Amino acid sequence: MFLRQADHPAASAEHHKGQDQPERFLCVEQGIYAHDAPPQPIGSQQAAQLSNTDIRGDIYEYLLSKLATAGVNGQFRTPRHIIRMMVDLMQPRADDVICDPACGTAGFLVAAGEYLRENRKQEVFFDRKNKDHYMNHMFHGFDMDRTMLRIGAMNMMTHGVDNPFIEYRDSLSDQNPDKDKYSLILANPPFKGSLDYDIVSTDLLKLCKTKKTELLFLALFLRMLKVGGRCACIVPDGVLFGSSTAHKAIRREIIENNRLEAVISMPSGVFKPYAGVSTAILIFTKTGHGGTDNVWFYDMKADGFSLDDKRSPTTENDIPDIIARFHNREAEATRERTEQSFFVPKEEIAGNDYDLSINKYKKTEYVPVEYPSTQEIMAQLRDLQKKIDAEMDALEELLK
Repeated sequence: MFLRQADHPAASAEHHKGQDQPERFLCVEQGIYAHDAPPQPIGSQQAAQLSNTDIRGDIYEYLLSKLATAGVNGQFRTPRHIIRMMVDLMQPRADDVICDPACGTAGFLVAAGEYLRENRKQEVFFDRKNKDHYMNHMFHGFDMDRTMLRIGAMNMMTHGVDNPFIEYRDSLSDQNPDKDKYSLILANPPFKGSLDYDIVSTDLLKLCKTKKTELLFLALFLRMLKVGGRCACIVPDGVLFGSSTAHKAIRREIIENNRLEAVISMPSGVFKPYAGVSTAILIFTKTGHGGTDNVWFYDMKADGFSLDDKRSPTTENDIPDIIARFHNREAEATRERTEQSFFVPKEEIAGNDYDLSINKYKKTEYVPVEYPSTQEIMAQLRDLQKKIDAEMDALEELLK
């Protein structure tokens, strides 16, 4: 019902700037062509509900949620509730310039736009300058999969952003010149990828000489952020405790030369059924001159869904607690290492080769368990044997 006619002049969302130019996908209009059948009348209550709901966006997000296979490059859809948690943690502002260098279906950009609509509507949409910024200059997304770019551009359009900058670009190569440009980066970059040195930007290799994409993207975020810019990104656990020179170098850069604020460890089932890898969220601010004091750690144990392949809804959910504690970190200073969240001073992290694994600092309380003595166990076994013998005798009498 929501497909456009192929011969309609506005049907294509693809704009070519030339063979050698990067390909950008523009959302040229928000109109959508319905079926020729006459609309059915609806009640006033239903009409009020529809007027307050982004129907097209909800439908599109539902269709995206049914993408149950990973992409050819290992990318997969980030669960919407994890995206929303990260956006709520970062609290986008009306003047932010937001980027996702591995945007895929633009889930982070859509969620950031929704947050602004819900929490800063007056500031964004009732100010001409801020509204123009929101519609035309705020959202930037790059990807190397043209199919994902088309889906991402459509996703932004169905959520009311007129002109997002969604572009075909290899973010890790020299094709991406962006430096000191963005005030907020939200991303879930590809894991476990490996690139040749000759296709990686030399700026990134100076900071972190590696072929691993998860480390190169962290270096990229630091380069693309302006001073004072914030980043929330998802990384595999290996980034937190890897012992290679490159692993230590990128962790040292974030901690010593910028401000690492939080490490949120997530359970391994968050990305099922796509992958069972354990991940964490890093939150940091680019300062260029250090600033890390105490790093806040949180051990997420549940995200509101079962941690198996079915991912069924459950009542256990740490996300509201994570958001509440993060925005009230002053009250976290007195927490013990045995609790679910706690602070670790920078000096202790530096003394552990900048290891950011929560298990390195978390203390486990062992509750002593008292077992019965061997004499008591043997007495219980004899009593059970007597009962068995009595039952066997009764059964034998019945069979005579």
